Amino acid sequence: MKALILSGGKGTRLRPLTYTGAKQLVPVMNKPILWYGIENIVASGVTDIGIIISPETGDEIRALTGNGERFGARISYILQESPAGLAHAVKTAQPFLGESPFLMYLGDNLIQDQLHTFIEKFKQNHLDALILLKHVNNPTAFGVAKLDSQGRILQLVEKPKEPPSNLALVGIYFFSPQIHQAISAIRPSQRGELEITDAIQQLIHHSQSVEACELLGWWLDTGKKDDLLEANRILLDTSLFASALCFENSKSHITGRVKVGEDTQIIQSTIRGPVVIGENCRIENCFIGPYSSIGDNVTLVNAEIDHSVVLEGATIENIDCRIVDSVVGRRAHLIAMPKRPKALRFMIGDDCQIELT
Repeated sequence: MKALILSGGKGTRLRPLTYTGAKQLVPVMNKPILWYGIENIVASGVTDIGIIISPETGDEIRALTGNGERFGARISYILQESPAGLAHAVKTAQPFLGESPFLMYLGDNLIQDQLHTFIEKFKQNHLDALILLKHVNNPTAFGVAKLDSQGRILQLVEKPKEPPSNLALVGIYFFSPQIHQAISAIRPSQRGELEITDAIQQLIHHSQSVEACELLGWWLDTGKKDDLLEANRILLDTSLFASALCFENSKSHITGRVKVGEDTQIIQSTIRGPVVIGENCRIENCFIGPYSSIGDNVTLVNAEIDHSVVLEGATIENIDCRIVDSVVGRRAHLIAMPKRPKALRFMIGDDCQIELT
């Protein structure tokens, strides 16, 4: 079995961060979102992985993720010239996939469930497609499944104005080679894309074996700022284990689950976990509140931050009010003058320099 991870697209919902980088490489708990999917796939026993990349961000994804050795996998990169739909991505990857069954995973998804249980069901039942579903409050934003009373799939609709249910397709699919023939039979939707939901509907129409499973754990689509912060919160809650801390004469107060990278200085600061702080950081006269992730090479001086993500190389200095619910891009520089309001919320892209006056 092979795996196909989709890591193209323009990430418009995460701008300005995605003007300068791939949305799948935005870190959650200081690790790129894409890597969580790769690790879950490898843990399921699938190690031959193709990653769909775009011309805009493909080089960055390839450079950071590498050939898969760090994950115990073999990674091939497949260029999709334009974001023409999920089924188009499968069509583009057909030379890599060949006649192998495969799982398809959208690279900006995070799930709590392990994939191996679904792979076993797919294989044991000799399915042509297995789709994963989750109840959501906003089904118009997703592909939606309508099931009968026995749990059989009756209909799949992509981002419907009037959803037939609130069961969303979570962006993880398992396919036999039959999907290639189904894709060849469909035409672009009104959005101008080859929809994977239309291809699966083709399988159903031709009486191929298609089933659905509902996720038991959480599912996070990290396409927007608030979703990214929620993913960071959940992973800090469920995955963070404190590291041994020793900051001699730093006059700092550190409580809860806090992980700190090597060569990081914490001076006269209060940190309340869960918090993760990267390597080579300088934290001085700061308060860092729960559910914050601070990347490598970050400088925080005279600042308070809570429930936020600060990316690699950023600098925040002399902010006399608390920063909350914020995402600060790589190498951004934020400095403030006196008389600020009580709280600030930001979505700051890479390499910005901002002065608050």
